Amino acid sequence: MKLTLPLWYDLHAHIRQGTPMKAYIAAHKAMGCAGLLAMPNTKPPVGKITQKDPLPYWSIEEYQQMIAESGGDGFSVVLVPLYLTKDTTPQMIADGAQSGILKGCKYYPPHGTTNADHGRPLESFIENGVFKAMEEHGIILNIHGEMHGLSGAAYFDKNTNAEDAFYREKMPLLRAKFPNLKIVCEHITTKTAADFVTQAGDKTGATVTPQHLLYTVGNLVQGFKFHLFCLPLIKFEEDRQALVAAVNDPKNTRIFAGTDSAPHTTKATECGCAAGCFTGGIAPQLYAEAFDLNKGHQAFQNFLCHNGPKFYSLPVPEKTFNLVKEAQILSALTTEDGVVMPLPLGMGRETLDWKIVL
Repeated sequence: MKLTLPLWYDLHAHIRQGTPMKAYIAAHKAMGCAGLLAMPNTKPPVGKITQKDPLPYWSIEEYQQMIAESGGDGFSVVLVPLYLTKDTTPQMIADGAQSGILKGCKYYPPHGTTNADHGRPLESFIENGVFKAMEEHGIILNIHGEMHGLSGAAYFDKNTNAEDAFYREKMPLLRAKFPNLKIVCEHITTKTAADFVTQAGDKTGATVTPQHLLYTVGNLVQGFKFHLFCLPLIKFEEDRQALVAAVNDPKNTRIFAGTDSAPHTTKATECGCAAGCFTGGIAPQLYAEAFDLNKGHQAFQNFLCHNGPKFYSLPVPEKTFNLVKEAQILSALTTEDGVVMPLPLGMGRETLDWKIVL
């Protein structure tokens, strides 16, 4: 089987910073990416819009330039959302929108994932007028949908978890308060989140990662496959099936590809495990496994190539790539900072069922 597909956008990716960026960007190009949305949780975070702003953060302008100088100038689109911090103001949103630089903002729950220590409670951005300004100026909210400050069973249990609680308690209120705010529910992992997105209106979209379509918490804890450790955590089979059903639904127009590919040269440490799965170079191959392509490929093509551009008002590229049902041998990625292990290889898998031909 061979599928000829338009080049696609990875609408949730971590390109990091420094010299390894070149390798990570090259890996994205190798899997047919025309562009990406690069996450702003760098050190320092991308917490301002222009370089002239005196705030002690990187600016969107600076980070986009770093990406361009590392090979990202070959992408047709590089979106960088503004990291929402204690210093974000409605005026900053208005000025950023007017400049044309600001397209989206990223909400992180405080300490909820890698480099999320600059995040603030969701309520702070409701109360200070930032979300209202985003709604008024057409700025997309990219939201890491988890409750913060939870522990034990409230954080992760069979019947509830940090994401489940967020989509039951916080998101309905946020959606009702700002009905015209475009929201992307990032890397959804639960049936609760999938149900919320599919039942919401056309202002609500979502990204889903390959790992949350393919694996469950059982895959993670059996032998502790730490290359599968990511945030939000892998969930249960009911959740995985709900995500698979949502992306395979022929009526799906608002759930799309965002790999959350997150490279780490040191994944497991003495004090814990770095959160993030590296799927650069192999995401379409992994996504393909979550779709029953023998019954047709339109749902897969919509998910990978069309739904995201439609939501973000981006052009679907005319250039194409081929996805072929043929074995691909996996290998680790060598960077100037060390070796990064792709997720399947870290899980003990040496080949994929699909390969990309550009």
